[in-house]
Amino acid sequence: MQQVTIKNEYISLTTIPYGAIIQELLVKDKNGEATNMVTGFSSPEDYLTDTISLGACVGRFAGRISGGSIIIDGSEYPIYEEDGVHLHGGKEGFARKYWTLLEVNEGSQPYVKYGYLSQHLEEGYPGNLEVAVTYILKGNSLIIKHEANTDAPTIVNLTNHSYFRLDNEASIDHYSLRVAAECTLQTDNLLLPTGRLTPVKNTENNFLEEKAIGKTLLDTPFVVTPNEPDTVEMYSNKSGIRLRVTTNQPAIVIYTPEEFPGICFETQNYPDAPTYSSFPSSILNPGETYINESRFIFDLVP
Repeated sequence: MQQVTIKNEYISLTTIPYGAIIQELLVKDKNGEATNMVTGFSSPEDYLTDTISLGACVGRFAGRISGGSIIIDGSEYPIYEEDGVHLHGGKEGFARKYWTLLEVNEGSQPYVKYGYLSQHLEEGYPGNLEVAVTYILKGNSLIIKHEANTDAPTIVNLTNHSYFRLDNEASIDHYSLRVAAECTLQTDNLLLPTGRLTPVKNTENNFLEEKAIGKTLLDTPFVVTPNEPDTVEMYSNKSGIRLRVTTNQPAIVIYTPEEFPGICFETQNYPDAPTYSSFPSSILNPGETYINESRFIFDLVP
């Protein structure tokens, strides 16, 4: 499987066409050692049996949808569900598809661009959806830009599912984390939103002020506070590396797996947005362009 590496003086990024996956993201730590910022496999072929979307582009709808169907313009479309939940676009979603390498630029602002055509009724979704994801290196930032166009009304919610880590330690308990979110989406026992918001004050999800992650397990949709310079700030005192995340999306699902050290920052629309009229709309119509642009900024903090 073809690997594509782009680099500048701060970052080296390796991607593969399967799932448009970020396989490796190298940044130098405080000792000048190149450190991989994402959990992944050394062999591209190992991703073919991965079931947790390591580094992949997730869609057509990232996150959870309830009920096993969606209604668009009065028409109901059955979608794949398991135990009452449609997750990350269905049985395969975009994370288990081969994308087309569209463009590689190795100039002063390197980028690699992948495309995928999701056909009408793939996973139950209406409309032929043309999707592109571009990974751009700009200084010490990785910019991930998702774009989509459709020929019929549909729903779209794309994100990247990288598991970030800032050092090679066996745990992320020592990472400090700050999240610019005063509320989370309340969820039920299936992690489906109830339609209500929960203030983070006096809860374990209060990361308004920087604090250690510790033993907190997260699989939580945070409602992004608008106009904050950084949505997320995370730091490892072991490597000296700080990661900041900015996004044009209204929510960020933060997920920490129990099995290995890593943390996902899934910038996206609200999970289950098609179910709740009070949530931001996920409808994309012909003639419109969906854009999800998020920036991951790496620097060193003494």
